Amino acid sequence: MSQTQPDAEREKTFFGHPRGLMTLFTTELWERFSYYGMRAILLLYLTDQAHGLGLGQSLGEAVVSIYGASVYLLSVLGGWFADRVFGARRTVLYGGAVIVSGHILLAVPVEGLAYAGIALVALGTGLLKPNVSTMVGTLYADGDERRDSAFSIFYMGINIGSFSAPFVVGFLRREFGFHVAFAAAAVGMTLALVAYVLGRRTLHGRGDAPPNPLTAEDRPTMLKISGAVLALLVVVFGVSAWISGGVGPKPVVDAISYLCFLAPIAYFTMLLRSPLVTPTEKQQVRAYIPLFVAAMLFFMLFEQAATTLTTFAADRTSLELVGISLSPEFFQSVNPFSIIVLAPVFAVVWIKLGDRGPGIGQKFATGLLLAGISFAIMAVASAVTGDGLASPLWLVLVYVVQTLGELFLSPVGLAATTVLAPKAFLSQMMALWFLAPAAGQAITAQLVQATEGASDTAYFGGLAVVTIVFALALYFLSPWIRRHARR
Repeated sequence: MSQTQPDAEREKTFFGHPRGLMTLFTTELWERFSYYGMRAILLLYLTDQAHGLGLGQSLGEAVVSIYGASVYLLSVLGGWFADRVFGARRTVLYGGAVIVSGHILLAVPVEGLAYAGIALVALGTGLLKPNVSTMVGTLYADGDERRDSAFSIFYMGINIGSFSAPFVVGFLRREFGFHVAFAAAAVGMTLALVAYVLGRRTLHGRGDAPPNPLTAEDRPTMLKISGAVLALLVVVFGVSAWISGGVGPKPVVDAISYLCFLAPIAYFTMLLRSPLVTPTEKQQVRAYIPLFVAAMLFFMLFEQAATTLTTFAADRTSLELVGISLSPEFFQSVNPFSIIVLAPVFAVVWIKLGDRGPGIGQKFATGLLLAGISFAIMAVASAVTGDGLASPLWLVLVYVVQTLGELFLSPVGLAATTVLAPKAFLSQMMALWFLAPAAGQAITAQLVQATEGASDTAYFGGLAVVTIVFALALYFLSPWIRRHARR
């Protein structure tokens, strides 16, 4: 424990918690405001023929999907920089500054700056995303009973930011245009940085030093690895450009998709061949594979909130409910609102059930099943609506069902990752978990292009069938997975 620990323990100014929690809570609230504000309007901007970039619908959806995939892919890099180079505190600071730069570029009405802005926001979010949560844990000593409630408060900040952003940014887009709305996201991230810098002293040095810093002996190996990674990137992007017949958004989308597919394959291969992994641990890694696939399929559907569901909201949904005018962005607030309402209920249920509750595999299967049902609902909505406009209640129902699925799968996924991780690769298994949503969104990026011209009914219905079938198969695998988890 550091010498500042007693000072941290005496601070009881934020719901009985150290003031550092207030700093991280405020930082994450405004960062999520900026992230979800941008995400709510990004597809609309990319595909708007008059005031945006004028991309085709399927390519625009692919770009948004690959942007989301890049955030998770780059989170692996963010975790590495925090652990080995800068420490968590500085990595968060640098990531936030990069995000602000990206939002500012998007706020400038110059078409050529838009893609650079999107890339910077993805890079900055990747640096910031995995490290703020880590710093929350460092505020408490081992065994401190306040830790669980601290994360509950922290995640409330996440949902407040993500709930409010679509309303604010959607209003600004309608009244003043896309670039003012992007500027609001920049202001949100700037407020996050201000809160973070001003609150540095409340963190008492937490996250200042990397826990496993690079040594002089490490540097030659890291240079070789970095050179190999750069060479791989050049090859992947070169091949993608060659297949596409030139440069542009599509070859970039395809190249990042290839990386998102290759990364988890490489991780699993390394884990299963490493001499540091015992035979029992290799069995645990094999049991993790179907859970990873389930998470990948879940996020493939769940993250379409920013793509196909936004398209459906903008083009095929009546934007009026009981006399109230809605915007396409509004529907992306349903999920965080549902989390705020339902997460405490789930927490109480799991506590009461204890060991009598469903196992890891069953929870994953239920979460995936609910995601599949949500897309089945979308298929029904599309079919019964025909050429007319669907009731907005269809999308509200879809988002609520997806939230139920998220509460079954997402928190459990973090637990499953730690339970089934080999001892020598605990951190890298957490990086592997981040690759599930990356790969899922990469699949979406390819699907929306491959199915261009297909009806909404066929698209949503086809994905519903695939995920529901896999969910049912996972139910049958659950006893096998549970046995390995117990080990």
